[in-house]
Parts: sequence; C-alpha cells; structure tokens
Amino acid sequence: MDSGISKFANNTKLCGVVNTLEGRDAIQRDLDRLEGWARANRLKFNKAKCKVLHMGQCNPKHSYRLGEKWIESSPEEKNLGCWLMKSST
Repeated sequence: MDSGISKFANNTKLCGVVNTLEGRDAIQRDLDRLEGWARANRLKFNKAKCKVLHMGQCNPKHSYRLGEKWIESSPEEKNLGCWLMKSST
C-alpha cells in the first residue's frame, strides 16, 4: 500500500490507512521518499509545522519521522480552512 499525497500551494499532506504494521511501514517509507525528494531538489519541509493526525477508533497511534526529526501528534489540524479533529472516543 502506498500513501495518498496531496499538494496545495505550499502545503503537502500524506495520508493512508494504518491498521497493520505494513501500513505503518508504508507511511514511513513514503515520508522517507518525500524527504529524499526534497533533499535532491534542495527544498526543505518546515518540520516544526509537520504533525500527525491519528484518526479513527482503536488507532495504534504509531510514531513517524521526517528525516531525523520525530513528528509530533496533534488532536486537530486545519486543512484548506476546515478543522479536522480526531474522534474523542
């Protein structure tokens, strides 16, 4: 499984279903690819703004990194003016 990626202006979103270890590994592999692409093109992600939004019930809440930096988890994120929030249950 490869992750979905979306770009709008200077925002990049990576998403995927992670209900297995293989899903977690796929997300991390795609993050590594994004970091390699950025490095090859002499671009940088603002890693301080990178967040993980864990959605759904029974989410294992895996940790991910972009390059050497671990990405913080967030309970909500704004996407094109709309707030996305993880469920409270």
